[in-house]
Amino acid sequence: MRVLVYGAGSVGLGIASCLLKSEARVDIVARENTVSLLRMRGLTRTGIFGDYHAEPAAFGSYLSLGEIEARTYDYLLVCTKSFDSFEAAKDISEHNFLLGEKTKIILFQNGWGNAEIFLSFFDKDRIYNARVITGFRRLQSNEVTITVHADAIHIGSLFNKDSSKAEDLCELIRNGDIPCETTNAIGKDLWAKMLYNCALNPLGAILDVPYGVLAANEFTRSVMNGIIEEVFSVMAAAGYETHWASAKEFLEVFYEKLVPSTAKHKSSTLQDILARKKTEIDALNGAVIKLAEKHQTKTPYNLVVYNMVKFIEGKSN
Repeated sequence: MRVLVYGAGSVGLGIASCLLKSEARVDIVARENTVSLLRMRGLTRTGIFGDYHAEPAAFGSYLSLGEIEARTYDYLLVCTKSFDSFEAAKDISEHNFLLGEKTKIILFQNGWGNAEIFLSFFDKDRIYNARVITGFRRLQSNEVTITVHADAIHIGSLFNKDSSKAEDLCELIRNGDIPCETTNAIGKDLWAKMLYNCALNPLGAILDVPYGVLAANEFTRSVMNGIIEEVFSVMAAAGYETHWASAKEFLEVFYEKLVPSTAKHKSSTLQDILARKKTEIDALNGAVIKLAEKHQTKTPYNLVVYNMVKFIEGKSN
């Protein structure tokens, strides 16, 4: 099995480590400082699923798709930030010699709307999404640690019901230590993650506290409840569904199961702000606001936290 990992942030390195441990043939496309360290020191993973190290000779690392000699991949995993989706899709389409007839493009990205961007460049049968609620944190450009894990990685297509074509990729990831399975309900999974992220990510960044602190305080709970109720209203207006019929049903699971399993985790939005990087807020609460405007639905809670994160982001850059 030959796999190309496009983007070597924390998620890209984490998934690549699983594939390498399962003895897949892996190539990684990343920025210069990351490629330099990967070529010198290899890839290292630590954390709750155990330690693993791949020597530099065990995989390929490249600065661009143009550096890769003509070959095709079984899977191309897009692990970039959501705001880079258009450029990633365009870049891959311009190097389509890497794509065989059956190559699947799997989007390991946060937020909503990434698949629609890729549809502008590729046939829908190629495009799959991954729902990841495992916490990855990059310690160095070639080293990642896994901090928390709430549920198995899910992989499926928003555009057809046949998820079985990604089963061999899931098996590789599972054999590399992280639970992973296919699903025919990836849309519901992605909206479940949107609910989780839209409530926790911006507030965690604004207040600089872990998720457990947000859930323990009556004032922040009130804000998160409002965000979640608005997301359900937008989903209903736009014709989307998740695994719970109402905000009330989701909130019970949210506070009793989802937050406790990631209580010590700090927001990825906060990590981006501290690193003076652009956040993914536009693909999270921003995507909800955009859908709300399209379907004439009000989202005041989402709008407030979105605007506050954009202010902090602008101040940091």
